[in-house]
Amino acid sequence: MRLLIAFLATLLTAGAAHGATEIAPRVHLILGGFTPGSQPDGNSTVIDARGGLIVIDSGRHAAHTQAIVDFARSLRKPVKAVINTHWHLDHIGGNAMLRREFPGVRIYASNAFSAARTGFLARYRKQLEEMIAATPDAEAQKSFRTEMALVDAGDQLAPDEVLTRSREMKIAGRRLRIGVVSHAATASDITVTDVATKVLIAGDLVTLPAPFLDTACPKGWRDALDALAKSDFTIVVPGHGAPMTRSELEAYRSAFGALLTCAEAEGAKDRCVDGWVTSLSPLLPSGEQDFTRMLTSYYVDLLRGDPSRIEQLCVD
Repeated sequence: MRLLIAFLATLLTAGAAHGATEIAPRVHLILGGFTPGSQPDGNSTVIDARGGLIVIDSGRHAAHTQAIVDFARSLRKPVKAVINTHWHLDHIGGNAMLRREFPGVRIYASNAFSAARTGFLARYRKQLEEMIAATPDAEAQKSFRTEMALVDAGDQLAPDEVLTRSREMKIAGRRLRIGVVSHAATASDITVTDVATKVLIAGDLVTLPAPFLDTACPKGWRDALDALAKSDFTIVVPGHGAPMTRSELEAYRSAFGALLTCAEAEGAKDRCVDGWVTSLSPLLPSGEQDFTRMLTSYYVDLLRGDPSRIEQLCVD
């Protein structure tokens, strides 16, 4: 995790959240991004439902979540529900602001946040404390303290309703197909398909420029992608990166499987990295190949690291 923070801090391209773009009738996307010197924001999808707005993932930084608030104000509609695809801070960090701005909002997520608070996030907070103590840079300290404040928000980030099984639900008058996936990108990931438009919001089961494997069960993730590819959808909204067509998701799925196979072999790491970059070059952001290679290299090392760590992420 510490090395990944260092990687993200070197990124000098891309920006903060963009304005809302309509990707299907009454379905809007607020792109996440990488802010120089800090951690990323995930994508946020806003569905304009009859009973109010449904937000899938709320971002991490205040500027990103404020873009959601501003969009809601422009429509003169309240945010009635937030669905978190998983517990990573770049997807749930805005929950607290949305609670403040829209009293009565209801948050839906899996049951994985509770364990993450006492496990991964508790360890992450300790690392942040150590990094604050180790750096004299005031701006870096500020960034780390902001991250600590997110971890400390605790109950404000937690769901009001825990999603434990795949099913169709009606939220704010909108029919949604909820998928609950165990042991993939995290211990429990949520997918959301808007029944009316067949837009599939996949969370971090699909991420660019690389798969973020810090909390992942690789085999479970591969199986989840296989299932997604067979589902009924028109557009896939990834956790990070631009929306994908069915053929683009298939390219991602194939590249992901090839990356795992390569990492399991004993060949040179560069071959795995080259395969990923070459396979997905049409989907990778322009000018970010160096960062993509660095990030993918980091994750190949992670895949080839302690097998007991990965095994633990694949079991309850």
